[in-house]
Amino acid sequence: MSLDLDSLKIFVKVAELGHFTRAGEQLGMPKARVSLRLKALEAELGCQLIQRSTRVVRLTPEGEELLPRARRLLQEADELSALFQAARGLRGRVRVDLPVNIARELILPRLPELLARHPHLEVLINTTDRRTEPFREGFDCVLRVGSQGAPGLVGRKLGVLRMMNYASPAYLRKYGMPRTLEDLNRHFVVHYSPGLGAEPPSFEYPHEGGYREWPMRNRVTVSSVDAYVAACRAGLGIIQIPRRKSRPGVGEGELVEVLPELTCMPMPVSLLHTYGRSVPRRVRVVMSWLAEQLTDSFEPHPEG
Repeated sequence: MSLDLDSLKIFVKVAELGHFTRAGEQLGMPKARVSLRLKALEAELGCQLIQRSTRVVRLTPEGEELLPRARRLLQEADELSALFQAARGLRGRVRVDLPVNIARELILPRLPELLARHPHLEVLINTTDRRTEPFREGFDCVLRVGSQGAPGLVGRKLGVLRMMNYASPAYLRKYGMPRTLEDLNRHFVVHYSPGLGAEPPSFEYPHEGGYREWPMRNRVTVSSVDAYVAACRAGLGIIQIPRRKSRPGVGEGELVEVLPELTCMPMPVSLLHTYGRSVPRRVRVVMSWLAEQLTDSFEPHPEG
């Protein structure tokens, strides 16, 4: 019996995503082809690997047993292929998840340099302000601002983003310049909530070596960083945002710093991958390039 590595890759992707259509999208093939390749693999092995229904895709006991072994086999095949990539150049796809502003301002303008160096490399960049699920959504590496999120991610800390508080001149003319925490009782914040959830609006501030949240009122809730800054410029409230993102508005007089001694906790920035100890060379190269482009944009992480 000779197992087809591509069929094993399809099986692993369907098992991880629990969805034929999404697996096909990430693998670049139609759903029907995904299903046919899986049926051929099941026929080759002489057992059913996946239970199919209109609502859910589940692994059979045989599928559960095959999944970790298939992952190991695919990693070993990838490592073997990497031994010869240096001679024939870097090939393949790398799926990257980046925050919108960082992708737009720092990565996409410089991406032609990387692709000129590796003409057979394809980089798929997802840009969103929501917290993605790298394993389920099939990303090779992700840039995390704030907590790392999903367990199992491995990588390096690039630095931290120092935070600042801002309001627009029109807002301050209407409500006055806050000087103390108590002054915030007559002010509003723009409420940032990526999922537009029900968490209450607040203003984070340093307190006795840590940080606390001061309850606030809000008139608008937004789910993206661009909308967050736009709402502040429109006079809808105070925002707390990384220093780098606010420089254009400050320089043009669109935003004014408030309560500079009461900034919220710096946000750590990490570059992470989903491969554990065995990282494909194409992913290592892209991550190294991303780190080169980004490190100078952040302050050193206090933990080194």
